[in-house]
Amino acid sequence: MKKQKLILNDEEESNISVGLIRLSQHIPDHEFFFQTNRLNPFKFQRTEDLKIEGNYYDYYFPKFETYWQDRQTCICIITNKSSESRQKKPIPELFSDEENEKLLLNNFKDVDYIIKTSDTYRDFSLILFPENLSSEIQEFSVGLQSELYAVLQDYE
Repeated sequence: MKKQKLILNDEEESNISVGLIRLSQHIPDHEFFFQTNRLNPFKFQRTEDLKIEGNYYDYYFPKFETYWQDRQTCICIITNKSSESRQKKPIPELFSDEENEKLLLNNFKDVDYIIKTSDTYRDFSLILFPENLSSEIQEFSVGLQSELYAVLQDYE
């Protein structure tokens, strides 16, 4: 029997679709999710922080999850900016690319949260967020070469 090779050639299929949430004012995470939980039939809860290990620091990103029973999908929201970093060892170099604060999406410093669903059909507009606190969700495609792609794959 002849061997078959499967080649994934479509970049669109390999990308992960996420939503970007920007807040109109700076408020604590618990306040934002309290307001969000009041608007939706499901309730977000803080889960174990997403941890990214660097050479000199470990970075922690607060993560909030819920399960939407009607759509049978898991919704995960992660902060874009690390809330905590722990230095593992001293930095021997004068100029290092690692700092004590990290962003998941370096090119999007204005993004507060990244939203991901387990559903293949990603319609973020069905999730209600407080209008006076956040802007419309921007869809964003995370490619294979992104550090965030590997992080999201590990946490699936």
